[in-house]
Amino acid sequence: MEWLTDHKIPVGKAASAVFDWIRDNGEFFLDALSVLMETLIDAILFVLQEPPELIVIAVFVAITYALQRSWKVALFVALGFLFILNQDYWEETTESLTLVLSACVVCMAIGVPIGIATAHRPRLYAYVRPVLDLMQTLPTFVYLIPAIVFFGIGMVPGLIATVIFVLPAPIRLTYLGVSSTPAGLLEAARAFGATPSQTLWKVELPYAVPQIMAGLNQTIMLSLSMVVVAALVGADGLGVPVVRALNSVNTALGFESGFVIVVVAIMLDRILNIGVRK
Repeated sequence: MEWLTDHKIPVGKAASAVFDWIRDNGEFFLDALSVLMETLIDAILFVLQEPPELIVIAVFVAITYALQRSWKVALFVALGFLFILNQDYWEETTESLTLVLSACVVCMAIGVPIGIATAHRPRLYAYVRPVLDLMQTLPTFVYLIPAIVFFGIGMVPGLIATVIFVLPAPIRLTYLGVSSTPAGLLEAARAFGATPSQTLWKVELPYAVPQIMAGLNQTIMLSLSMVVVAALVGADGLGVPVVRALNSVNTALGFESGFVIVVVAIMLDRILNIGVRK
């Protein structure tokens, strides 16, 4: 079998060459992207950290009640945030929420249009699908390598790695929602003289809203699952105390910070779980 290993396919060398070429020739684009992502992060972080904590909590509770129309869910969100304050993890929580919300903005802005395009062009989806499979099956730590190469250490590489990992979810679910629009609805729209644009905005997208919202929910949950991984490249947030606890074998700190992450995940899920409306 030595002849097989002696003629190794240069997968790693090819990937390294591509990354080096992008770094050397795409400096302007990478710098612009870094500034854009950093501006988005700073803006969301300012909104979450500058006002008093209780005002931010009240806003989240109001948003929860507006979406769910359930005082029980709103009360749960309020108690969850108060628990986070009690554990003294407010700053780390707002930093993680900033990473999650930034990833949502980027992923939905990219994923929904791509999902619509692939739903209207089956051949395009046939080309995109293997790429999505690759993005979802590669170990998450692999994304950190090009993120560090291109953007250094900090919140930006953490956000980029999160976006790459999460992006397939809104693309697939938007594709599923738009492509599953009943043929009868489409035929009725065309019979009444609707243009392709009108059909998209007035028939396909309204029908696909539950799937798109599911994509948003998955985007948030997957982004939150990346907070610990993102901490390895210098991203602030709840992942930092988890990594610190792992390095020092601190059971109390690890369970404490991990439980806060669970509380944040449940709260975000309840806020966007449209199906629980009463």
